[in-house]
Amino acid sequence: MKSPYIAALRPRQWTKNLVVFAAPLFAFSVNLETILGSLLAFVLFCAASSSFYLLNDIVDVKSDREHPVKCKRPIASGAVSIPVAIAMAVVLLGGAIIIGWTRSRWLGATIISYALLQVAYNLKLKRTVILDVVAIAMGFVFRAYAGGAATGIPLSPWFLLCTAMLALFLGVEKRKAELRLIKIRGGKTRAVLRRYSFGLLDRMENVVTNGAILTYAIWSSGPQVNGASTPWMMVTLPFVMYGIFRYQLLSDPEEIARRTEGVEEGEVGGQSERPEEVLLKDRPILLTVLGWVLISFAILWFKSHGIIIR
Repeated sequence: MKSPYIAALRPRQWTKNLVVFAAPLFAFSVNLETILGSLLAFVLFCAASSSFYLLNDIVDVKSDREHPVKCKRPIASGAVSIPVAIAMAVVLLGGAIIIGWTRSRWLGATIISYALLQVAYNLKLKRTVILDVVAIAMGFVFRAYAGGAATGIPLSPWFLLCTAMLALFLGVEKRKAELRLIKIRGGKTRAVLRRYSFGLLDRMENVVTNGAILTYAIWSSGPQVNGASTPWMMVTLPFVMYGIFRYQLLSDPEEIARRTEGVEEGEVGGQSERPEEVLLKDRPILLTVLGWVLISFAILWFKSHGIIIR
């Protein structure tokens, strides 16, 4: 049985922090030093993000206790006391900032920036239409930048733009899934969701989808545009496009209706509402990610052995 103290950290959300490994992978700089640096950044962002999950649960403890599902969370159920949760949050966030700053001032500054973003998000931005999605996307950009700061790898601006576009895409799809789930099953909705409409989200989706594919295509076209170290990365573009289209399928209303059949009242349905669920449970998405990684490493191997000249 999982410890309530571990459960309070929401370890299933840590998959979001895997973005820190993108820096050495996209730069074709995969060695022991960069892997260890990225692993450090991953651990520090897991600690920092978990500290805010704890703080959120502390702030929302009264409403969570009245919720049919959230009442089972460790803090709401009383399995983890509020003083202990506060101490855990302070240690995790403080430790992440200190260790990150010791490793690299840029890494420490990135963690501090991420923490300030989370404070702003919880105090105001999560209740502000459009900016709530932008704030979520910026969190992923900070993660990606942290991977470069921890490993000393300079990041292509196209890489950062692509990360931002993909994160915005995920945020928009999350909002669409939430609205469609409410329409299918009914129930109360957050105030910020009432400011969104399917028409607005469809237009936002078109912009960020085109932006994500375009920025990735430019990055993968090679060093001539300050992108990947070889234009052979264009071979991986179909994997990115399929992954985006597959995610759109998972947020389709008919698809959500099929996937939420038999879901018990109070549970959250619709995988595209939670990106970590898609990454961990959807087989086509997993195979797409695996295919992208294998092809990328094959290109790296061919390039390192001189089979690919540029």
